[in-house]
Amino acid sequence: MTTGPLSTPPSEARNHPINPWWVDAVIYQVYPRSFADADGDGMGDLAGVTAQLPYLEELGVDAIWLSPFYVSPQRDGGYDVADYRDVDPLFGRLEDAERLLDAAHAAGLRVIVDLVPNHTSSAHPWFVEALSADPNTEAGRAVRDRYMFRPGTGADGAEAPNNWQSTFGGPAWTRSTNPDGTPGDWYLHLFDSSQPDLNWDNAEVRGEFEDILRFWLDRGVDGFRVDVAHGLVKAEGLPDHHARPGMVTDAEPLAAAGDADAGEDVAGHRESNPQDHAHPVPYHDQEGVHEIYRSWNAVLAEYDHDPVLVAEAWVSPLERLFRYVRPGEMHQAFNFTFLLAGWDAVRMSDAITVSVQEAEKVGAPNTWVLSNHDTVRHASRFGLADPTRYPNGLGAEDEQPDEALGWKRGRAAAMIELGLPGSAYIYQGDELGLPEHTTLDDSLRQDPTFVRTEGAEKGRDGCRVPMPWRADAPGFGFAVGHHVNTGPSPVNPNTPATPGHDAGAAPLTAAAPWLPQPESYGTYAADRQVDVVGSTFELYRQLLGVRGELDLGTGAFAWSRFHSPELGVLAFTVATGGGQGGYDLDSGDHIPEKVALVMANMGQTAVEVPEEYAAAIFSHDEAMQDGQLMPDSAAWFLRR
Repeated sequence: MTTGPLSTPPSEARNHPINPWWVDAVIYQVYPRSFADADGDGMGDLAGVTAQLPYLEELGVDAIWLSPFYVSPQRDGGYDVADYRDVDPLFGRLEDAERLLDAAHAAGLRVIVDLVPNHTSSAHPWFVEALSADPNTEAGRAVRDRYMFRPGTGADGAEAPNNWQSTFGGPAWTRSTNPDGTPGDWYLHLFDSSQPDLNWDNAEVRGEFEDILRFWLDRGVDGFRVDVAHGLVKAEGLPDHHARPGMVTDAEPLAAAGDADAGEDVAGHRESNPQDHAHPVPYHDQEGVHEIYRSWNAVLAEYDHDPVLVAEAWVSPLERLFRYVRPGEMHQAFNFTFLLAGWDAVRMSDAITVSVQEAEKVGAPNTWVLSNHDTVRHASRFGLADPTRYPNGLGAEDEQPDEALGWKRGRAAAMIELGLPGSAYIYQGDELGLPEHTTLDDSLRQDPTFVRTEGAEKGRDGCRVPMPWRADAPGFGFAVGHHVNTGPSPVNPNTPATPGHDAGAAPLTAAAPWLPQPESYGTYAADRQVDVVGSTFELYRQLLGVRGELDLGTGAFAWSRFHSPELGVLAFTVATGGGQGGYDLDSGDHIPEKVALVMANMGQTAVEVPEEYAAAIFSHDEAMQDGQLMPDSAAWFLRR
């Protein structure tokens, strides 16, 4: 099936034609409510994304991934979907989504949309129908079978069917009320009680989601990021499981230096090695999920524009993660072991080594990621006293990161991520070096994790704070065309004025952003960085340009002889030009056309750089001193 026109994306323009576009694509995550606000109501929207597409063109990414914009009560930031085939009025209309698709394709950008198949909103018509149906009738049982309803245990069924806990805290079961007002069966929700889990043993559920895939593919979307891809199928009998599910508990980071099997990390925390981890969780990573994704792969194969399936699967060890990208299943799976490694050369080295090995076994590319809408931003995590920590949010009473140190390490980490072969994801604001909002007032928090843990965990609001576009504008210019000259964008001259507003009229008044930004965001605003030499934006733009020119995304990876993780040095080479292999990259024998060396100093002392390489890019102005690479710095080199 043929979809709408698409200009040649940067990845296709530079790579060997046999590679699908997603093999080495750099994909930019847009969290719509926090990207840009076109109508001035304080909430980001799809028209705002369309208005800022020139900014993303200028950055040089290949595609965007849109977090959910569907009709939703917004109990969990849109991941509680009430209608998968329409746009929530907060973000616009279906026509706005179609205009965004057309504009992105005209700009050479692919568009991936979020899909949430583990659960719906409790406001979804199916669940409303289930609650109103008589469970004692065949028709009532049929509509309830779309979800995970189960009778309770104990006297009069007053106790939950099992002991499962919600990812957001508290029990994973809520008791329903029958239409006659009597207590009913319990329904499962691995997340908030407003997000009932679907029953993927039900044929109607499977057919519905295949139809949803086609609905968006027919409109030209280029793929789907699948939320909780590892959670759809539950173990038969729903056996008890003592632990609370979490995004990290099922994908623990590799053991730290000196503890290769299992033991204490650098901060004295006890951690297991996921390479020894047998997956015991009865609601995650069950074998049945793979059948579902094989059927979805067949749906995507009906279309001729190479749409992609991307797994958000927090599973370990990596051997199990890469089962999701075996031939005929999904195409990408976020590498959370890499994300969780933190700023630690041994942990990151181990994560990369195993990732490359497992990817080769199944013939799939790696998919590297440092931050997203669910994680404390890596520029802040790397500024903690223990830069391998993975807190669930940070508040004013918590340890405050060293912002300058995190900034340096974040830029160096970007050089590692974007130098690795495979695909890479950039979370909005990473390219500006944005830190977490770590002092957000608790009264403003909206993440259900904060509520369900009674404030014990701050949750994800701090990484979802709206983007800063203009340093001198209210809300840092989040409301595009409001409070400022409504002509062309000061960040992107090609950005149109606010839709429906006369560019010569007086500035419109906008509501405050839905979450306030910290004062420090003025320093990071886009208008202070675009075309400013040495800025983080320009570093990312330069990295993406060189990555494309040298085909690093399809290159052949090898650890360099300069690699010394026990001394804090991470160093690898990439043979450029389409992934040619079979070379000894450090010996000089059979050297391919170009060899790039990526080197990061994650240790405490300066290190010598190889004389046979010429410097290409440094992570910051003071990264190289007296012929040495300084701590918390990185560089890309080319063989002389």
